Amino acid sequence: MSDDDTTSSPNPWELVLRAQRIALRAQTASLARTSGRDFSIVDAKSVSEAFLKAGADLAERPMAIAAAQQEAWAGATRAWLGAFSGESKPTKDRRFRDKRWDEDPMSRGLRDAYLAVEDAIEGLIGTLPKGSKEALRAEFYTRQFLSALSPANFLMLNPAARDRFVETEGKSVLEGFENLLDDLEAGDGRLDISTNDRSAFEVGRDLATTPGKVIYQNELMQLIQYEPRTETQRAVPLLLVPAWINKYYILDMRPKNSLVRYMLDRGHTVFVISWINPTKAHAEMSFQDYMHHGPLAALDVMTKVTGQKKANVLGFCIGGILVTATLAYLAAKGDDRIAAATTLATMVDFTDVGEIGVFVDRDRLKAIAEHMADTGYLENHHLQDMFSMIRENDLVWSFHVMNYLMGKRPPAFDLLYWNSDSTRLPAAMLLWYLEKIYIENGLRRPGYLSLDGTPIDIGKIETPCFVLATKEDHIAPWKSVYPATQLFAGEVRFVLGGSGHIAGVVNPPAEKPKYGYWTRDDYPADPNEWLESASFAEGSWWPLWAEWLEAKDTAEQVPARKPGGGKLKPIEDSPGSYVLARG
Repeated sequence: MSDDDTTSSPNPWELVLRAQRIALRAQTASLARTSGRDFSIVDAKSVSEAFLKAGADLAERPMAIAAAQQEAWAGATRAWLGAFSGESKPTKDRRFRDKRWDEDPMSRGLRDAYLAVEDAIEGLIGTLPKGSKEALRAEFYTRQFLSALSPANFLMLNPAARDRFVETEGKSVLEGFENLLDDLEAGDGRLDISTNDRSAFEVGRDLATTPGKVIYQNELMQLIQYEPRTETQRAVPLLLVPAWINKYYILDMRPKNSLVRYMLDRGHTVFVISWINPTKAHAEMSFQDYMHHGPLAALDVMTKVTGQKKANVLGFCIGGILVTATLAYLAAKGDDRIAAATTLATMVDFTDVGEIGVFVDRDRLKAIAEHMADTGYLENHHLQDMFSMIRENDLVWSFHVMNYLMGKRPPAFDLLYWNSDSTRLPAAMLLWYLEKIYIENGLRRPGYLSLDGTPIDIGKIETPCFVLATKEDHIAPWKSVYPATQLFAGEVRFVLGGSGHIAGVVNPPAEKPKYGYWTRDDYPADPNEWLESASFAEGSWWPLWAEWLEAKDTAEQVPARKPGGGKLKPIEDSPGSYVLARG
């Protein structure tokens, strides 16, 4: 037994008793989903229809099937010959990064044969006609199936898990089973795979620790104003509008990666909206309610406490969509109170929404509406499951291996802790958003959407805008963010960051930069053409954005502003109470 396995093993009989207690709940939950009595993001009917159509298309092309079979057979043969001749090469596939996959010929051959077959099948499915939901679903669920069959996911086929089983004299299997039961209990019978150490962080203690005060609240949000960190501050205050799918503290993680703290250190007066975690009482809250009770209410309060008639605004993800819609609404009203706007990972063209399109169409919208008629909201775990399936090997199977096969606990990771701390979504807002913006692509259609009875047109937005997309974003594909350069009427500064939806945004300046970014001064209509001649820079995009914003605020700096500005009495300390509501 290894030196680090000195803790006592779980009691097998206690695990069996726990499993019996959980089994009934798990069975009930599973039957409810598969029978259609409970909502699931995976719709068996649409999946089967997709594969039936794919099968019919492939049946008309038997030579393509034969070629894929030949490619799979030849690839697997080469894999096994290479494994035992020593000619096989290491793979960059992260599922097989443990060196033991290279050291053992059987593991090498199994790995490379699997990858060859996977490539052949994906290549065959990739020949299906593009542009339909059925083709997208066939590709997506084929990948899910192939990912599940990876030899890395099976105890006796994974050399690292197998070695740990031997080293711990079977203790790792008991610990893995215990972890599985913990996750089933956490999900009340639904498997809620742990992606982080749930006990490692506490909001307000380890995360969201920048000092500030809640100076205003309404039925949808609390407004936090942060304590200044400089003696003087820039005249124009800054409002941060996060997504309401997760909590606001993605913008105020730990001191080293807090965008809030970074801007305070540069002399900005920073406010942030902390959205409520909705309940059934919020079922009728609409998208325009989020606009009125969110950024518009916050801007009114900011004017009152700072005396400034203008403010800078930043929106992230769906918060950025709200900011974009609000800019168009204000443009229609002739209201120029926003001096400059920033959107992060915010789509404006929903023609191609990437793999999220697998889960969103009118049939699924009807199913969601029927489900929310009873609940008043969509539970947070549905979106978590959807986002995890889009990156299944990183967010599902890697933790399956760690938690259940290796019998280990996931490490503490602030971004994944935040990712698991998601919120419910109110029925009225979600249904309107999915239908009007996602399905009908109404945001980019002039006058198609109306907010509070006012038709909006993002082509009328003259406010200077800084638009950040991230190159590997699976939630807001960068080519669906880029059209802002063509659609907005005013100045647009587009920057393409490295990495994905979260890591590409939370990319602070550091001695050893993780990701860089691409820039270019002109914006051709084709995003691929833009990227071809764009310049790459190492490091964080934060300073570039801050300098762009600060160049537009030439007014004399003002004495540091205390929360509330003497006009409003603080309600409570940050991070406030709304952010602490879970579930």
